[in-house]
Amino acid sequence: MLKRFFPILLTVLLSCGCSVLSNINWDYGRLASAGAKAATAASISDEQVAELCRQSVAYTDAQTPMADAKYQQRLQKLMSGINSVDGKALNFKVYRSNEVNACAYGDGSVRVNSALMDLMDDDELFAVIGHELGHVVNKDSMKAMKRAYLGSAAREAIYAAGGYGQLAGTILGDISEAYVNAQFSQAQESRADDFGFQFSVERGRDPYGMCRSLEKLNDLAGGTQSSTLAKMFSSHPDSAKRAAKMRKKADQLTGKTTTE
Repeated sequence: MLKRFFPILLTVLLSCGCSVLSNINWDYGRLASAGAKAATAASISDEQVAELCRQSVAYTDAQTPMADAKYQQRLQKLMSGINSVDGKALNFKVYRSNEVNACAYGDGSVRVNSALMDLMDDDELFAVIGHELGHVVNKDSMKAMKRAYLGSAAREAIYAAGGYGQLAGTILGDISEAYVNAQFSQAQESRADDFGFQFSVERGRDPYGMCRSLEKLNDLAGGTQSSTLAKMFSSHPDSAKRAAKMRKKADQLTGKTTTE
C-alpha cells in the first residue's frame, strides 16, 4: 500500500504548486516508480552521500556566521599539514557560536564552533578533531548522513529530483540539522575515541589531550552550557568510563601508574 501511496502523494504535491517541490526538474520516470524504488540506505551510493554532505556543508556555511580571524588562524595552524584522511581532502572552518560543538562530514569537511575552541587547549582541541575524524574513517559520518537523508519527509521527492544540485535550501537545512544532531552509538564513540587518541600521539600531541577533552565535556554535560556534543555524554551512562579509559591509555603510554 505504501509503495503505491508515495507516487500519488508526490504527484498531488506537484499539481498543487508546492514552493519547495514544484521548481525541481523532476525525473518523472523515476517519480512514477518511486514506490518500487524508494530511497533506502542500500540504494544511496557513497558518491551520492558525499555530494549530499558537500551541499549540506555549503548550505550551513552560508547560514552560519564565521568566527573571527584569530579562531580560523588558530585552527589552520593546529591542523597544518593534515590535508586528508581516508582518501578524503580535509577542509576546516570555525563557526561563531556559543554552543560547544564540532562536526566532521563524510566528505572531509570539519566544522568547529568558537565556544569549543575557547574551552579547549590545543592538545585537547586536536584530540576532539581527531575523534570527529575517527567517525569519518570508520564510516560513521556517512551512515549518519544516510540516516538524516532517509529521515527527511521529502526523501522520495529528493530521490526523484534528477540531481542533488537542485535540492531546495529548506530540504538541505532539515537534513543538515538532523545530521549535526545525530548521536552515534556507544561503540562508535569508543572507536572514535581510540582513533582520536592514536591520531594525536602519532602527531606528537600530548597523549592526555584526549582524556582531558572528554573530562571537560563530561563535566559540561549537566551544566547550563550543555550542547549537542556535551549531551552526547549525558546520554551514555558510561561516558565517565570513556574518559577514564583514555587516561589509562595515556598512563600506559607514558609509563605512569593508573589509580583505579
